[in-house]
Amino acid sequence: MTSRLARLGFIDTRRTTKPVRRKIRSRGVPPALANREIFYTEDVREAAKLIGQALAPTRLTVTGNMSGFAATMHGVRMRNISMLYLDLHVAAVLEFPAMGSFFGVYMPMNGRVQCRHNDHEFESNTIRALVSNPGGPLTMRFDDDSPLLLVRIEEQALLEYLVRMRGRRLTQPLVFEPEFDLTTDTAVRWHAAVQLVHTEVFHEGSLLQGGHGISGLEDLLMNSLVLIQPSSYHSEFVRPSERPVRPVVQAAIDYIDRHLAEPITMESIARNVHMSVRSIQQAFREELGVSPMAYVRDRRLERVHEELSDALPSDGVTVTEVANKWGFHHLGSFASEYRKRWGTTPSETLRS
Repeated sequence: MTSRLARLGFIDTRRTTKPVRRKIRSRGVPPALANREIFYTEDVREAAKLIGQALAPTRLTVTGNMSGFAATMHGVRMRNISMLYLDLHVAAVLEFPAMGSFFGVYMPMNGRVQCRHNDHEFESNTIRALVSNPGGPLTMRFDDDSPLLLVRIEEQALLEYLVRMRGRRLTQPLVFEPEFDLTTDTAVRWHAAVQLVHTEVFHEGSLLQGGHGISGLEDLLMNSLVLIQPSSYHSEFVRPSERPVRPVVQAAIDYIDRHLAEPITMESIARNVHMSVRSIQQAFREELGVSPMAYVRDRRLERVHEELSDALPSDGVTVTEVANKWGFHHLGSFASEYRKRWGTTPSETLRS
């Protein structure tokens, strides 16, 4: 088994260099992922374990010709979004009692997959994808010709993006409808976003391969999903909310984002939006659930994380340099806040 799950950040597993495998029929792995194999195994138990580590604990049952079984997964992870390609090669059933902390868009490349997610059952195929929500049970019954392309979006990243998109905090869980019609006019936007990611991964010398533009690509995918697929927040974008974001909050956010690398105080925010400090603080807490300075800190942590994630060894980038650039001058407290926010240290992000 050759595994890249450790590099994708999902698990820590041993790697062997020359897996023994029989010859299997090519199943149309996307060119961008062809040389990015995560695992290969002909053992059903091992396949269930590896799929479980990449997605969520699962039960795998082969219902087709056992002699033809071979589980393969290819994939690439950007930062908060991964593109994965799973093929079991025979008819089989995957049962997930509870999905992991991510939203998934599952697109069969051929054949049919009978899906049941949160008590909703339907057939997924080349024109109808499945969208899974975190935590819910999922069962997928594959026919013998159903390789699957999966776009995995980490839950926290999408929730934070939605907060920025709305301009205020979430008042209910984000839940997508499971059936994703890929034939609508608006779905063209999703296809274009996925194709752009594929192109950026595939071509040598692309911005993505150079460690640049990751945030923009991820924002495009998240924006496309939120705007296209019906969800618990979809009506806000189809029919604008009756209660728009307070102008003072939007003006403050715009000012903060323009001057994020500069010194920002409550006084400077108040002066530039022509409101009192108290009014701005109250508006932020009511709209976003955080204080203005907490919002500044979170946005700066995001920028630090982006730069450390995108840095190449040849760049000579240091944690101290990036932290200072975005206003973190006390490295001890910065490292603590960073670890609390991202679950890892700044140095580990830079090395990875």
